[in-house]
Parts: sequence; C-alpha cells; structure tokens
Amino acid sequence: MLLAIDIGNTNISFAIFKGGKIIKSWDIPLKEYRGIRTLETPIKDALICSVVPQITQRVSRDIAKATGVKPKIIGKDILIPLKNLYKKPEQLGTDRLLNAYAASQIYSAPAIIVSCGTAITIDAVSKNSEYLGGFIIPGLNSSLSALNLNTALLPKVKLVPATKNIGRNTQDCILNGVVLGSASAIDALIEAISFKTGTNTKIIGTGGDINLMKKFSKREIKVNKNLILNGIFLLYKGELIAETRDCRYNLLKKT
Repeated sequence: MLLAIDIGNTNISFAIFKGGKIIKSWDIPLKEYRGIRTLETPIKDALICSVVPQITQRVSRDIAKATGVKPKIIGKDILIPLKNLYKKPEQLGTDRLLNAYAASQIYSAPAIIVSCGTAITIDAVSKNSEYLGGFIIPGLNSSLSALNLNTALLPKVKLVPATKNIGRNTQDCILNGVVLGSASAIDALIEAISFKTGTNTKIIGTGGDINLMKKFSKREIKVNKNLILNGIFLLYKGELIAETRDCRYNLLKKT
C-alpha cells in the first residue's frame, strides 16, 4: 500500500493506493492540521509532495510515527522525470511539475494543465514531454479576500455558484466578476500558451475550484481532481520498476 500526501497552501490531501487505485482519501485544512491518527490500513511506502516547506518535516515525522514508514520527499528523495525548461528550475513548485508529469503520462503530450486552488496555474508540456513554463494568477478565494482586505467598503464574499448575470448588488458584482473574470483569463492564457504546444493539445483541469471554472470556460477541459495524487503513484511505480531493474542488473554483474 502507498500513502500519497499532497501538502498545498490550503489543504493537506491524503490517499491510500492499492494496485494503482485510490481505496481511501481525505483532506485536512492546513490551518487545522494537528497530526495524523494511527492508520487502520498497513502502509508499505509513503511519498510527500509539498509546497509548504515549514510543515513538510512535521508531517513526515507524524507519518513515520503513525505508520512506521519514513516518507520520501518528492523533489528531494525522488526526482520528477520530466525535462524542466524553467530558467531557474529550482524555483518551480513541485506541485506544478508533478501535475505536468502526471498529465503527460496519463493523457500524453502535448498538454496544458489548469490547476484552480489558492492560486490558478496554467502550465504547458510540449509534444516532446518537456515542461515549458506557464502562468500564475490569483485563485478565486484569494481574489475575493483581496478585494475585502484592500478596500474600505467592499464586503467579504463567500465563493458560491455564480451566474452570468450582471450583478445588481455589490456581492453579486464581486462574485460574478471574480468567477467570470478568472474564467475569461484562463481561456485567454490557454490560447496564448497553445501557440507553443500546438493544435492537438489536451487541456487537463485539477484543483478544488476546477469544476466551477469549467462551467464558465469556453475550452474543453478534462477534469482530474486527483491528478497530483495520481502523479505521486506514477512516480512510485516508476521507482519500483527502476529499483527492480537495478537489482537485476547488479545480480547479472555478480554472476
């Protein structure tokens, strides 16, 4: 059994894989994380993908205590086998590169990955399975919070299903403006990035708010809300194959 952990800016997501399928999953809001209970399912290995360095080691220690398994950290203990064309590769978030790798493996390249969470990221994978780069804009809740925090009179608005109607009160003006504006921005950025990836590019969507964005986007988006967790499993599977191959190679050398 593999325990896959995705530490994001808003939530920590856990999934237990058996034979390539998720048999159990749960989320804990980052601000509410107090540790990990003892798991009923025996765990053989654990992998962590994290964009919150200050909590990574704490979660790792908690997993080791609860399961007896020391997790491997993606980007440190395990590298993502996707060519990274970022000018400074170390600056790219592990989650973005892992999403790109997962999309290229599951759906084939070229691909554009739209992830809608605390931030909205749009990333591109070339037909040669190279990570090309992308765009970052504020996520829906981030935009709603910013309008409230940085103005004197605009209220705090909760993210709920929006409409295409013109707002006739301040709350609707903010909600519909943020949602429709973000969807339009995503469409425009996909169009811009498509010049690099070509006409046969698949668009893969993930993240907590992707279904809302898909509703208002004019693009055909294939939603996979477990994309990053599936990417963790694919890395794990690749490591097992590599370890088996290396073991066989060493045995052959000895004989």
